[in-house]
Amino acid sequence: MVRRQHDGGAGEHGDGWHRLSPRMLLIHPIKEVGRFLPALIAIVVAGSTGGQNWWGLAAAGGAIGVGILRWFSTRYRFAPDQVQLRRGVVSTTTVSAPIDRVRSVDVTASVMHRALGLAEVRIGTGAGEKSLKLDGLTMAEAAALRGDLLHRAAQVSPETSAHEAPGSTGDAGDSARDTAAYETETVVYQLDPAWIRYAPFGPAGMIAALAIVGVGSQFLNESGLGWGEDGLVTGTADRLASLGLVAAVLAVLVVALLVVVVLALLGYLLSFHGFRLTRDRRGGTYHVSRGLLTTRATSLEIRRLRGVEVHRPLPMRWAGGAHLSAITTGVKEDGRGMSTTLTPPSPEPVVVRTAGTVLGEDAGAIQLRRHGAAATRRRYTRALGGALVPAAALVAAAIGWGLPFLAAAAVLPLVAGFALGRSRAHWLGHAVTDRFLVTRSGSIGLSTNVVERRGAVGVTVRRSFFQRRAGLATVSLATAAGTKDYPVVDLPQDQVGKLAAQIVPGHVEQFLR
Repeated sequence: MVRRQHDGGAGEHGDGWHRLSPRMLLIHPIKEVGRFLPALIAIVVAGSTGGQNWWGLAAAGGAIGVGILRWFSTRYRFAPDQVQLRRGVVSTTTVSAPIDRVRSVDVTASVMHRALGLAEVRIGTGAGEKSLKLDGLTMAEAAALRGDLLHRAAQVSPETSAHEAPGSTGDAGDSARDTAAYETETVVYQLDPAWIRYAPFGPAGMIAALAIVGVGSQFLNESGLGWGEDGLVTGTADRLASLGLVAAVLAVLVVALLVVVVLALLGYLLSFHGFRLTRDRRGGTYHVSRGLLTTRATSLEIRRLRGVEVHRPLPMRWAGGAHLSAITTGVKEDGRGMSTTLTPPSPEPVVVRTAGTVLGEDAGAIQLRRHGAAATRRRYTRALGGALVPAAALVAAAIGWGLPFLAAAAVLPLVAGFALGRSRAHWLGHAVTDRFLVTRSGSIGLSTNVVERRGAVGVTVRRSFFQRRAGLATVSLATAAGTKDYPVVDLPQDQVGKLAAQIVPGHVEQFLR
């Protein structure tokens, strides 16, 4: 049971309602000023134009007042069966999260929070529901609350009094023992700083680099240093042109490559610094902590885990790297796939070993079954069919413009298509074990899905026109976890019924006769 130590100024009422830490009086005003910054700038400009310079100070004071009022009007409490948050002055709103429906507890601390020893706790009750946010708990309170909510079944016994709900006051010695129990964890994965070398090969690093490049180019244009007649970029382009076409192109490529690599390294560092995957000694939860400036701790209940996904996209695969994510229920994604990340880009053997530890079975030792000659031919025809379009366009341009070298260049898409088809055929496969369905497909975005069969809620068999002609079908395991659908692509028709029956035994045989 969590025993809470409140700051001296934190309000506590007889009905069990508590205020958040009074240190939030330093954070809320700053956040409100930032939120109203565009309006504040407009008010300052309007006031200075009319000679009313005090407008800006009054507006800033109002924003600060809103931040202070936010602290006074926000309270929370822990009932025996739910967590409640109440906010508002004239019209109050109470948000409740039933304890038996808690699916995830995330602890986040920005730079300001960390400087004041505070954290923000988000309590999620389902993938499609809004989380309850407690912004302003101490680090110790946040850690203890996370452990209590995720291990409530082990904490609350039939002899527990209804008044001893999470957050109630109790003996300090019991509090120390409970907190120590939460802090006893087994390390499953620890990021080695040397693995930052995989950053330029991962999609997260590339996306971060492109985002920073986009913001930087906009800043250059707005500041007059961009593409104008006297802009820095325009002047640099003119100097490169004076070096000759080939030298200029090579210089641009080298500089662009260096910029992307540096930005990818920076994005990796900001997102994954100190990445650590641990399992609590009670065996109920995995904990992920990461971040450089803003730290985040995410908890995943093992009983809701349905498998893992090993990602080996190009060009990360060429560098011997991979990254791992969880297939789980009850987790609301953040849009970047970070909520279910179990390892950042790391050496492939380390990722496979971590997957085996999480699953309790050596995922790397599972031998996948090939799908036969028809599936192999389909991999080549689909890849070469896509390559024919740019090849034909190059040939047409060569004829229309009288440039023979373009016709020679048309061979390149065909070679790339052949290599892509060969790679797709090589990696395609699946396996069925006592516990899991393992399916692998793709090449550029290669991934291996290891999904528990007990998590299947159905099976889908799809046959396109071309698959029917080739005697193939796609069999998909439907589940409530992850992406909801995990397909075995281009399976020979004579194996479809057997696989479907293995996924959902005793339910589909009659439909596949």
